[in-house]
Amino acid sequence: MATLKITQIKSRIGATAQQRKNLDALGLKKINRSVEHEDSAVIKGMLERVSHLVKVEVVAADAKATGKVSETTKKEEE
Repeated sequence: MATLKITQIKSRIGATAQQRKNLDALGLKKINRSVEHEDSAVIKGMLERVSHLVKVEVVAADAKATGKVSETTKKEEE
């Protein structure tokens, strides 16, 4: 699954209460702070509501694309 890097680029001042709650749930408290979350329908729904306040980047598509393979995956291949 993909990992998303979410950065708050605008202030929460003037945002609705629901938008502030979504920013809090995402872990964003200040401008230019970033968090990483797994790509899921819940996260995408939150991002849709605060899309004008955040910037979203795809960090990693999956473990094989980044070269990070867990120990259990290595054992299964042998």
